[in-house]
Amino acid sequence: MKRTTFIAAVAAAAVGLTTLSAMARERGADFATLDADGNGEVTLSELQAQGEARFETADTDGDGFLSLAELEAAGQERASDRAARMMARMDANDDGKLSAEELKNPRRDPARMFDRLDADGSGGISEEEFQEARAKMEERRAGKKRNKN
Repeated sequence: MKRTTFIAAVAAAAVGLTTLSAMARERGADFATLDADGNGEVTLSELQAQGEARFETADTDGDGFLSLAELEAAGQERASDRAARMMARMDANDDGKLSAEELKNPRRDPARMFDRLDADGSGGISEEEFQEARAKMEERRAGKKRNKN
C-alpha cells in the first residue's frame, strides 16, 4: 500500500511541476486561475494543486493511477482543443474547413526555409548543408532546454 501511495504521489508531483509549462503551451489556465488565492502571485503549492486537479481529471476511474487509455483520452482531448483553436484562428472564410491557402503561414514560408538551407545558393541542398542545418536546429533546441532549467 505504501508503494501505491508513493507512486501516486510521485505521479501527482510530476504532473504538478509540469502544469505551468503545459498550460502555457496549450493556452490553458490563465494567471488568475493559477493564482487561486488571488494575491497576485502563483506559488508552488498553487501549481501543485492545479497539477493534482489535472491528474484527477485524467484519472477518470478514480483509482489514483493513469492507465494508457486514460492518457490517450487526455491527449486526444488536448489535440481536439488545439485543432478547434487552429480552425477558429485560421478559417478565414468560416466555412468549417481549411484550404491550403488558409494554412499558409508567412513565418514558415518554404522558400525562405529553402534559401536558408541552401547556404551556397546553388539551387539545391547538399548533404553537408542539410547536416549543418540539422546541427544548428539541435543546438537551438538544446539551448532552449537549458534556458528552461
